Amino acid sequence: MRSGWVRRWLKRLREAAGDARRSERDRRALAWIAAGKDRTLRQEYDLGPDSLVFDLGGYEGQWSSDIVARYLCRVHVFEPVAGMAEGIARRFDRNQLVEVHDFGLGPQTTTSRMRLDADSSSMVRTDTPRGDAPAEVENVRIVNFEAFLQEHGISDIDLMKINIEGGEYDLLEHLIEKEVVGLIRDIQVQFHDFVPHAERRMAAIQTGLSATHQLTYQSLFVWENWHRRDGGRPDT
Repeated sequence: MRSGWVRRWLKRLREAAGDARRSERDRRALAWIAAGKDRTLRQEYDLGPDSLVFDLGGYEGQWSSDIVARYLCRVHVFEPVAGMAEGIARRFDRNQLVEVHDFGLGPQTTTSRMRLDADSSSMVRTDTPRGDAPAEVENVRIVNFEAFLQEHGISDIDLMKINIEGGEYDLLEHLIEKEVVGLIRDIQVQFHDFVPHAERRMAAIQTGLSATHQLTYQSLFVWENWHRRDGGRPDT
């Protein structure tokens, strides 16, 4: 089964077929999909039954499903859109390895307005998702990252996937500033280019990550992964 982001990009690329103006990001996404890297790079990690994985931006839960099936590890899925969270909860209803949370993680605990558009739902985007139709909006809950870890007694995360439609900038800037990022062994993130000053902010985040992590793969504004340099668990 193809993940939501792959379906979205294939649709976009079909619509742009033959268009000389196709962006460099479109070409990178097409190459990524054609090479099957969603099934290889995005799933090939040193994980096992004792591992803990965070899925930020669960959407339909396909990536989490693939990870659990492959490694039998524990997964926390975070999806703030109510309908999507309910669907993921039904999907894993009898799977004790997966815990679904109907909120997102961020720099602070708050309630925000989410513009709904399937797997492109975002708290950052302001454009109209479908032609001239008004955007549907939902109030969603965001929980402070450190508060969640403290509440659940979590001191180390083996893999964290981040696909939160623009919210990755605020979150990663916060984790770097608070020196929490060292608790995460692998960070798999999709940066989005519709955010103001996206390239500048992405470069600053990458510089910050390089202090504790090293880049293991990258296709700009498609997917990239940062692996903690010590390769093990931080001192606690």
